[in-house]
Amino acid sequence: MPPIHSMLENNVLHLFKKRPLILIAVAILSAMSLIASTASTSTAASAVQTDELVAVRKNTQMPWNAVVVDPRGRFIVSSPLWTGNTGPAVAIAKENGSLTPYPDVGWNRWKAGDDATRAFVSVNAIHADTRGDLWIVDTGSPDFGGTPVAGGPKIVHVDPRTDTVVRVYAFPKDVIRAHTYIDDIRINGRHAYITDAGEGAVLVLNLENGNVRRRFDGMPFARARAHDLIVVNGKVLTGSDDGPLKVNADPLELSPDGRTFYFGPLSGPLSQIETRYLDDETLDDKTLAKHVSTWFDNPPVGGTAMGADGSLYYPPLADNSLMRRAPDGTVSMLLRDHRLRWVDAPFLDGKGHIFLPVPQIDGAAPFNHGQSTIRFPVELFKFSLPSGLK
Repeated sequence: MPPIHSMLENNVLHLFKKRPLILIAVAILSAMSLIASTASTSTAASAVQTDELVAVRKNTQMPWNAVVVDPRGRFIVSSPLWTGNTGPAVAIAKENGSLTPYPDVGWNRWKAGDDATRAFVSVNAIHADTRGDLWIVDTGSPDFGGTPVAGGPKIVHVDPRTDTVVRVYAFPKDVIRAHTYIDDIRINGRHAYITDAGEGAVLVLNLENGNVRRRFDGMPFARARAHDLIVVNGKVLTGSDDGPLKVNADPLELSPDGRTFYFGPLSGPLSQIETRYLDDETLDDKTLAKHVSTWFDNPPVGGTAMGADGSLYYPPLADNSLMRRAPDGTVSMLLRDHRLRWVDAPFLDGKGHIFLPVPQIDGAAPFNHGQSTIRFPVELFKFSLPSGLK
């Protein structure tokens, strides 16, 4: 959730009001969710090894929720502004704990009232394409669940070999809603696919001409289900009115061959559609929706990563674990460790390692009556996958 985002009533913060019966139901459902999660993985957990989980970076400023190891071996990290980030929006994280603004200081100097078109407002994700180029997702929303500032929502394409900005893709007003939260991105040839976790949609960006189309706007498979709860360490995550948080289209992945796109709300399920339909500008949403089907009913996750063989790696938020869904649909636990408190977007280096940023998003102020419970230093972990997996 990647990082997590709220939704206003019927839009971004679709939350329940305080009522005794509802709070009792929430508590019961929370317990059932945690018990089910524990029961389904207890056998695997007994055999899980944690000695290969290594903290490779730490810092005391950024609750980083995204990481990329670039072609030069540098750790490029980012953190949304609303997490209480007092460091850069995007930075090179060094072994000694220092943070170097990336791609330069200028991009990390934004403050309220400044021009948002050439500076990061609040970055939610970084993605590396098959060439190693970086795609930085700026939500343009300084406040959690707020309205994006003018010129704020954008995708910034950076060449890490030269650390230069290749192009900035600004989102036109007609595709941005009042509480749009540009969440994450995947690159497929001349198209990019982006989730809007605030309003519930997929944005299809033509990388050649910059045109953007909203798809599945408010459709059921792009919105959180009413009964789903986000449970972290036995606690239901709530928003500003103490109601259960609902997060729309958030995780997304692309099959290794680029033919299938997967997407869904943070709490599942993930749906699938062939990219040839998604790329077709002649299809309306009603026709396009006929090509969508359920792929995997995942639990609430902070983010996902897809391996070269089509394996899906995901960290369930309820039990501090890392799971793998194999191409044949088999699910297994790779790791469980108390240090993995809300792993966000994992990163695969293609060499048998997965990197796990732990921003402790559930401890951010918006989910705790304005008081952050995030414990610094925030860590970035490296885990070696079983032999043969990449």
